[in-house]
Amino acid sequence: MMGIKVLKGGMLTTIQDLGRTGYRKEGIIVSGAMDRLALEIGNLLLGNDISEAGLECTLLGPKLLFKTTQLVAITGGDLNPTVNGEPVNMWRPIIIPEGAILSFSTPVKGCRSYIAFFGGLDLPKVLDSYATYLKAGIGGYKGRALKADDELSFKKSYQQTGNSFKWAADLRMYPDLNNPEIRVMEGPEFESFNKQTISDLFNKQYMISKAADRMGYRLEGPALQLSQPKEMLSSAVTFGTIQVIPDGGMILLMADHQTTGGYPRILQVITADLTKLAQMQSGQQIRFKLVTLEEARTALLNREKQIKQLKQALTLKRSVYE
Repeated sequence: MMGIKVLKGGMLTTIQDLGRTGYRKEGIIVSGAMDRLALEIGNLLLGNDISEAGLECTLLGPKLLFKTTQLVAITGGDLNPTVNGEPVNMWRPIIIPEGAILSFSTPVKGCRSYIAFFGGLDLPKVLDSYATYLKAGIGGYKGRALKADDELSFKKSYQQTGNSFKWAADLRMYPDLNNPEIRVMEGPEFESFNKQTISDLFNKQYMISKAADRMGYRLEGPALQLSQPKEMLSSAVTFGTIQVIPDGGMILLMADHQTTGGYPRILQVITADLTKLAQMQSGQQIRFKLVTLEEARTALLNREKQIKQLKQALTLKRSVYE
């Protein structure tokens, strides 16, 4: 099956899906898309299963030559996508003809775009996932970021011509990337910190430092202090766990986080706000808002309801893909 040829790899373009689940007990991380919601929506727009692999493009996107006509959807951060130099719409299916070049330029909003392909990419799975885990060199395309002259095949190509797609994702289901507020719950060691630290957490802003990647973000701001020294055994951590390191700084764990950590876990970002975090970059400010478990659960259920509604609406148009 024909596919795409990479002319330029961009800053960091990797193949990602929803992650490698079920292996953390063996020390294998989940990895997967930083912005799962964007990838899910892209796949739904094309009639794919939400777990199909797509491309995660960071800040400076790739330049891709389409060797066959294909239907794609571009979602997530706006990295200014163009086809043969002409701007194209995001959040809706678009046909890219054979011989055309998809490229990106200066980011407009957010920092990670996702490209979903009709039918998905034809790649081998590693431990039940297509996700690229860079540090271990597994998954995706040869376990690494894409670079010039790489070629990827499609599972199938879009054969119909002349279709005009009149639908798009309702962006009310996607968070406002201009809002720096991140909702959090108390972490297991929250009560171990002194009153001044707790006050600073919710009254000060913290900046994402230059030390920010798929594994985690280092946050700069007022130093946090325990009420008294505390010895900790390594304990479970997850996407969105915020640990406090010995110098009083915070590390916010992202998609490629380790499976356990030995630092106090002061906060946990709610699942519904991980998308917003994934679209933040170095230099941006974060403000924390404490919420209850019930509020976090409600936010997640609302998002899942919106995903279900989108899937149902697009199912009515399934004949377009057949």
